[in-house]
Amino acid sequence: MLIEIDSHSGVPIYRQIIDQIRSHVITARLGEGAQLPSVRDLAGRLKVNPMTVSKVYSYLENEGVVERKRGIGLFVAKISKTKQDKAKTAMLEDIIKKAAVTAIEVGLSEKDAANMFSKLFRQNNSEGRTK
Repeated sequence: MLIEIDSHSGVPIYRQIIDQIRSHVITARLGEGAQLPSVRDLAGRLKVNPMTVSKVYSYLENEGVVERKRGIGLFVAKISKTKQDKAKTAMLEDIIKKAAVTAIEVGLSEKDAANMFSKLFRQNNSEGRTK
């Protein structure tokens, strides 16, 4: 599980970790039943306070993204297809909103922004499929 912390982003570290773990789960890079690193292990790898990771795990557990198995650790919970689809849509909507605001700020027309999105989508769609 790759997590990157940007200390200059202005986003709290715990929020960055939550968002990235949630993204890994939603996109199935972390599948159902996958075990998460221990609090100490992840805190050591990210060079953050273990209480930060503990807070992250508690938040994700309350959200239903992970489940605790006493004495064993934390595991990715079973997430319904509907909930997974809603989360994917919300994640993408947030990213596209930021891109739209940036396009407006730099004076790009809606048509040019849409064309750019379509072009980049096609270039990066390695499987050559659309849904």
